[in-house]
Amino acid sequence: MLDAWSRDKLLGEPRRPSDREAEIVQSIMHEFSQMTTWRNMYAGQCEETAQLILPHYRNTFFYGSYNWPGQKRTEFQVDSTGMLALNRFAAICDSLLTPANSKWHALEASDAYVMKDRQTRLWFELAAGALFRLRNAPTANFRGQNYARWQMLGAFGNCAMFIDALDGRQHQGMRGFRYRALPFGETFFGENHQGQVDRIYRWFRMTAYQAAQRFGVERLPANLHKGITDDSQWPYQFLHVVKPREDWDPERLDARALPWVSYYVSIDGLCLMAEPGGYRRFPYAVSRYEQAPNEVYGRGPAQMVLPALKTLNAQKATFLKQAHRAADPVLLMADDGIMQMDLTPGAQNKGGVTADGKLLVATLPTGEIQVSKEAMQEERGLIQDAFLVTLFQILTETPQMTATEVIERTNEKGILLAPTMGRQQSESLGPQIDRELDVAASLGLLPPMPPRLREARGEYQVVYTSPLARAQKAQEAAGFMRTVESVKELVNITGDVSLLDPFDFDTAVPAIAAIQAVPESWMSDDQAVAKKRQARAQAQARQQQIQAMPAQAAMLKAQAVVAKNQPGIAPGQAFGGPQPQGAAA
Repeated sequence: MLDAWSRDKLLGEPRRPSDREAEIVQSIMHEFSQMTTWRNMYAGQCEETAQLILPHYRNTFFYGSYNWPGQKRTEFQVDSTGMLALNRFAAICDSLLTPANSKWHALEASDAYVMKDRQTRLWFELAAGALFRLRNAPTANFRGQNYARWQMLGAFGNCAMFIDALDGRQHQGMRGFRYRALPFGETFFGENHQGQVDRIYRWFRMTAYQAAQRFGVERLPANLHKGITDDSQWPYQFLHVVKPREDWDPERLDARALPWVSYYVSIDGLCLMAEPGGYRRFPYAVSRYEQAPNEVYGRGPAQMVLPALKTLNAQKATFLKQAHRAADPVLLMADDGIMQMDLTPGAQNKGGVTADGKLLVATLPTGEIQVSKEAMQEERGLIQDAFLVTLFQILTETPQMTATEVIERTNEKGILLAPTMGRQQSESLGPQIDRELDVAASLGLLPPMPPRLREARGEYQVVYTSPLARAQKAQEAAGFMRTVESVKELVNITGDVSLLDPFDFDTAVPAIAAIQAVPESWMSDDQAVAKKRQARAQAQARQQQIQAMPAQAAMLKAQAVVAKNQPGIAPGQAFGGPQPQGAAA
């Protein structure tokens, strides 16, 4: 609720938009009208998908739709296979691309020469660490919103994440990030001439109180005043528009120096809720799973197997009918026999058999229920394949694999996942990291740049270290292991150990460990390896001395016998030792 001073401000003359403001709003609403029309076909497919695997998103894809809070939305869902597969898909994306238990990306300079500077390398390490601390802060809410993003990607083939600075008014002036995974039904976006998403129209709802809190009481249009005075909970409609600024001038010192313009529009009041602002980096990280030719929006795994989802839902309904009839069968009776049956346990029904014991009551055959189970299992397999579930059942189904087999399986996963999942790195995570760095720099949360990096104008690139990135590199490890296995067989055949000399195990083993995500602390450094090798060499030398002692003792004993039987011959001369001076040659 607003205080008395804010309420008094509402009693004055309502704000009237200027002609320039009205022109901007009219242009925005005209473009938004076209965007809603062009997206309606996608909205119909998403509505079908939501009915089957994500029912709480139902009736949110068409502009103007509204659901009362708590409204039931699961009446069309019979089978839950798709919903479970979608949850696993989101977990797979999270663990492959943005795992919570490890750093899934690093930063480095775009110029290799700049990276030779130690201060630059340390700065990028500190900057990446700062991003992860801000991203994983409880106030940022990244983990929950990130899961929702991957869930929408699997269900609808499109997802958008809004990255913004934390509103410190609610957190005692704390500085940081704030994330919001936007429902696909709220986002309408367009591409530039290079296929990049460069404009977003986000349609959302707020109460009049929330609008006054966000934009200020003085910005409210006249038709929202009553919502304030009545403490109404009715949600009003707004737009947030971000697109390239047409009058961009990087030399200016005002908002026109920002390449992205931002408008907040009240649809109900047809006015701007704030002065046009802007961003240095596009604040929305938008991703598509797969794109068809000449289409802006993507298609996800659910759209690929939508026929299977609908078929399985119908098969499950039929299966339940069959199971019900099998458990509670339909009775067939003779027209001159018993007319009513008492089916309670222990009941006695007269007239159910003839005098000679022939049954007058039979059950209606329910069909082969096993056929329905097999048909459903086939559809479930297709659905789980589309959501990548079966790719991650290999290690659990065959836990007795060798290290080489594990690397081969990882290589296969990397090959299969790279075309679709790898797209998320460039289209979604890259813009997200770019925006995070910009917000962190504007809040003063990054360390000062070293001189060499400042001379290079801070140009950087993202290096992904996620499990997916490692799986994409597994081909190198798999090739190395295959070659070593082949050469080992040749060594066993020929006995020539020198065939292993071309392999640089000191270089290959740490690289394979990095690909397999072995923690650095579990690996020995160069000094520890040198000490181990020195200790092993000393132990081998001692072992050789111990093994040679019996032969040396026998030699000394034989020399002593010869010296005893042949006086004048020193023990060392008995077997070719040095001759005494003056002896004949």
